[in-house]
Amino acid sequence: MSASGPLSGLKVVEFTHMVMGPTMGLILADLGADVTRVEPIGGDPTRRLVGSGSGYFPMYNRNKKAVFLNLKDADDLAKARAMTLEADVVLENFRPGALERLGLSYEALSKDNPRLIYCSAKGFLAGPYENRTALDEVAQMMGGLAYMTGPPGRPLRAGASVIDVTGGMFGVIGVLAALAEREKTGRGQAVKCSLFETTAFLVGQHMAQKAVTGKAANPMPARISAWAIYDVFETGDDQQIFVGVVSDSQWKTFREAFDLGEIGADESLAANNARVAARDRILPVVREAFKSFSLAELAAKLEVIGLPFAPITRPEDLFEDPHLLAAGGLVEVGLPNGERTLLPALPLEMNGQRMGVYLDPAKVEPESVAG
Repeated sequence: MSASGPLSGLKVVEFTHMVMGPTMGLILADLGADVTRVEPIGGDPTRRLVGSGSGYFPMYNRNKKAVFLNLKDADDLAKARAMTLEADVVLENFRPGALERLGLSYEALSKDNPRLIYCSAKGFLAGPYENRTALDEVAQMMGGLAYMTGPPGRPLRAGASVIDVTGGMFGVIGVLAALAEREKTGRGQAVKCSLFETTAFLVGQHMAQKAVTGKAANPMPARISAWAIYDVFETGDDQQIFVGVVSDSQWKTFREAFDLGEIGADESLAANNARVAARDRILPVVREAFKSFSLAELAAKLEVIGLPFAPITRPEDLFEDPHLLAAGGLVEVGLPNGERTLLPALPLEMNGQRMGVYLDPAKVEPESVAG
């Protein structure tokens, strides 16, 4: 498969590591951009992470080429600079000042490449914190997301690199907006995205709740739900399923489909807020009703009547998800050890088509390792 897509012909140079920066390059590359990563001699250390970091490199670096340069060497630095002068976009997510000290800042590069769009992914935007070093977990903790995720008194990091990834997505939004503006002005610009401000944006709904109600939002495990039935339930075969009934019409459908006894016949529960007030009365009845079904039976019934539901799934279960497998939701990617696996495609359709893989994550050049 060859590179194609709406960004075909766009040249991108990527100075990145870990997740946030590579996410930006991945999105642009999957959309057809010609992306080249500049890695140190021996390869980006992200390639060698273990444990929870072992999936970073293969997930976020497909469809990219790579060059291996020692940016402290004058000749290699000159090669990197020459690449940026032919680029439409430069991406970077190193500590503040790292590329500036090498003469690879936006200000330095844009003098010779005024059409350049230069996106920096940092911990913070402008302000008192902007020179701090940050991580996904740092942003989740100080941005209120970990507080909202865990039970009271036990802040908990979300179970994926959600801030790195969504922060990178905002970076791509900025790059695409800058490209659109360049069509009008002929000039590029500096774009900056960040971890902390991304987290603040994600918890903005909870800030708004405080502004609207005067009461602070409780952590999700202790929250007052906006709906009476919006929870995880046990089935008769000891499986778990999430079910949400989030409108009055859905409640009518739900009570007609399941034997809820007096609760189902109670017309005083026809309105959502009345059901929320009676949640402690409703949920035990629903839990008991669901115990008479296996997971497969309950899922089939909920699908037929059109209510939101979700079996509780582990990430490894997605390798065999029939929906993802049927429509290009998983794409084949080569791993560093030479094996191949399926990983999530970009979650987009354009003209009815999904984006595929035309380059496996680049391997480290043998001479680079030796060097």
